[in-house]
Order: sequence, then structure tokens, then C-alpha cells
Amino acid sequence: MNIKIFSRNKGASAVAKAAYRAAELLKSEYSGTTHDYSRKSDVVHTEILLPQYAPQEYKDRSTLWNAVELSEKNSNAQLAREIEFSLPVELTQEQNLILAREFVQSTFVDKGMCADVCIHYADAHDAHGNIIPKGNPHAHVMLTLRPFNEDGTWAAKSRKEYILDDNGERITLPSGAFKSRKISTVDWNEQTKADIWREACAYFQNRHLEKHGFDVRVDHRSYERQGIDKIPTIHLGVAASQMESKGIRTEKGDYNRQVNNLNKEMRQTKARIRKIKTWLYAQPIVNPPSFIDIMGHIANAKNLDSNWRRIANLKTRASILVFLQNNKISDMEQFVNKVTQIHEDIKDTTDKITKADRRLDTLALHLLHAENHKKHKAIYKKYQSLASKTDPAALNSINPFTKSKATKEHDAATKKQDAYYDKHAEEIQLYQDAIAYFNAVMNGRTDLPIAKWQAEQKALSTERIALAEKYYRLKDEVKTVEVLRRGVEELMRDDVHKQPSQKKWDIAL
Repeated sequence: MNIKIFSRNKGASAVAKAAYRAAELLKSEYSGTTHDYSRKSDVVHTEILLPQYAPQEYKDRSTLWNAVELSEKNSNAQLAREIEFSLPVELTQEQNLILAREFVQSTFVDKGMCADVCIHYADAHDAHGNIIPKGNPHAHVMLTLRPFNEDGTWAAKSRKEYILDDNGERITLPSGAFKSRKISTVDWNEQTKADIWREACAYFQNRHLEKHGFDVRVDHRSYERQGIDKIPTIHLGVAASQMESKGIRTEKGDYNRQVNNLNKEMRQTKARIRKIKTWLYAQPIVNPPSFIDIMGHIANAKNLDSNWRRIANLKTRASILVFLQNNKISDMEQFVNKVTQIHEDIKDTTDKITKADRRLDTLALHLLHAENHKKHKAIYKKYQSLASKTDPAALNSINPFTKSKATKEHDAATKKQDAYYDKHAEEIQLYQDAIAYFNAVMNGRTDLPIAKWQAEQKALSTERIALAEKYYRLKDEVKTVEVLRRGVEELMRDDVHKQPSQKKWDIAL
């Protein structure tokens, strides 16, 4: 789930954003600009859900978002919030629509927000070349930021509260004004809301997956918060999903495949050593053979044909002997201790690999946004400079003799800015994404510690290589222990049949 705010001072238009997400042609009454995205083909459903007291005419997309824009007078006004979330690929379009509607109604609309819901599926083609919606199902939900009064008018986002002294009197500032603070009339902007909304999204998805007979479940928490020793994959996005569905490999797709392979490999390795450890601690061992005898059997390759068929040559036998000698293993207790140590080392090493990869991903994201911020800043500033100097809302107050000229100048500036945006939309969006990202993770800091991030990335990459080398050494030891265990187990069974003694060897846990 991605959450963002559309603000006027960042060049956003609520009407333009709504037109793009719904694949419609809408005209902004605030700016006089027409936004036409009717040729987009990935939108499979749109609808507007209204809360209590909202005028029914706001069911119309143009009416709603033009009302929002005209209600905001400030040049830095926040116009709308967007919630973008993935939908389960297991469910049909109709099932996903019902899921999205229930989640949005319960989480946002019932709390007083208007919700503009648009369901997108990535485009694909059938055998006849016709466009059909497929893959990467997700929803864009634009939400209003103002509550409603009972008469259907927009209410205030915040109210002024005077700060009182110990005597209950208002405090006077040197300017003569009273000391006050701004209090939000709703709690929609609280930082805790993001996690609450993500949890609600997971709840509704899991409920619908269960309802339709699917065992898979989603969790809004990160792997780290869940305590899962697993490296997370990254979201492909529309473009990469479309390319992957056509059999075209992408950088994001390759990364996810690499992560999935590593997660699978680490999971299997831990399961293998855990299996050996469990066997050693659970098996009632009678008269265990000396490892000196076992080493002799290995060296001579006697009585091992049925159990050691995978040992094809002397080199492999020698590697097992080297393992026993290097680890000074001459009896079963020492063997158990070594297996226990391998188990602990694998857990510790894979934990460190997972932690390092998570941090490297974070640093890579920091540096990517930092690069986009630096690279596209000039284009964004140019885009901002092309904006009309005349506030559209103020045109009506201009002298009638000069209004026509001002309107033409405003329209010409808007047209020029829109044309520049069409040409540089990707760069502008990347810059805006970088700003939004650093506002979220750096609390608005602009002095980005890029050199520190780069140094940490370099040091952590070196550590990650060393961890990988250690992991693969441990993995080789697991393979050796598996082969050794099979041979030891068979020799023990042979000894049980040969010797009448029933003295057991216990391992202290």
C-alpha cells in the first residue's frame, strides 16, 4: 500500500489526478485546463462512495473534484489523499471489486471521507489482438481531506485553540495577538493511521481469500516485524509486470527471482541441519561406534557400498576425513556438538544476511531517490516557473477592461505548463516521488547524508560478501554431515545386531 498527499504547491491538480486514474476527460474549473486520459485502457471499474451529509451530486467525478479545488483558497493547499493498494491475483475482477468496496467503505467513507475508487489491471491481448485486463490488479482511491457539515457544506480542516496560562487566561504575545495552536477537526492525518489502514486492508483481503476458498494470506507487517527470517521482494509496478507477463525479463523481476531463490535455499539448508540435529537428539543410540573406527571404514571404503553410493571417488572420501580431523571429531558426542554448532552458525549467518540485505535495500532506495532529486530538480523548477502568475480564483476580481487579457495570459501559461509536463512527466514525477519519500523517512530534512549512506553501503556490501562465503561453507558442511550421518546410522544398526549389550548412550540436552 502506498499513501500520498496531492498538494497545490507541488503542482498537483485533484481534477487532473482523478482524470488520469479514471481514464476520463475532465476540465478543471480552478485552472481552466482540460485533462484528457480517455485513451487509457487499464481501468476496469470506477465509482465514487459518499459519506453521510455529502451532497449526492458529488457522485459525479467532475463535480466532486472541482468542488474540492474551489473550496481550497491557499496556494499550498492539500487537495486529496491517495491510497493505492494491490489486490489478490487469486480473486476475480468482481470479487476484487467487492473486496475493495468493503475495505474503502469501512475504513474511509464511514469515517466521513468521499472516496473515488478506480480498479486497474495491466493490459494484455487475447488471440485476436484485443486488449483484455489481466495481471497486477490494484486500486487507486482518492480521498477528500475536509469533513462535511450537516448541511452538506465543507467543514474546516482545523480550528484555533487558545493556549491559557495557570489562571485560565489567554496568553498575549509581543505582537498583541493571543498565543494559540491549530487543532485538527479530524484524526485522518495522525501518523498511526497508515498502519491502521494497512492492517484493515490485510484484514479484508484475508477475509475474502478465505471466503472464496484460498489458503494464502497477506500480512501488512514487514517480515522483520513478523519475526520472519526472510528477505522481502520488491513491488514490480505496472510497467515491469506488463513486461514480465510478456516474457521480457526486467531488473526488478530478476531481483525478485534472486531473492526468492536465496530465501528458498536458506530455508532448505536450515531445514536440513535441523533434521540432522533432531535425529541425533531423538534417536536411541546403542553402543555407538568410535569415530576412529568410522574413519577407518571411510578410508578403506569397507561395508559402505549400500549407504555411501554418492561417494564416487577417493577425493570425496578424503574431504569427509578432513572434516572429521579438522573438527577433532572422534566420538558421537563431538559429532553432536559439531552439528549443534553448525545449526547455530547457519541461523546466525542467515539472520545477518537477511538484516544486511534489508539495510542494503533501504540504502539503495535512499540513494535512488537522492539521485532523482538531484538529477530532475532543474526540470521540476522549470515546470513550476511556467505556472501562471495569476490565481484563477482572483480573475473575477480583476478590472473588466483588463480581465480578458489576464485570462488569455493565464490560459497561455497553463497550456505551456501542461505541454512541458507532457514532455517531462516521468522526470517531474520522479522528483515529486523523491520529495514525498524524504518527507516521510527524513521528516522533511533536506541535508541528505549521501556520503554517509554511500560509505555504509560500501562497508555493508563487503560484509555481505563475507557472510555469503561463510554461508556456503556451512552449506557444504551440512552436505558432508548428511552423508556422514547416513553412514553412521547404518554402522550403528549393524553394531546393534552384532553386539548383545543394550547399554544406551544418552546425550545431555
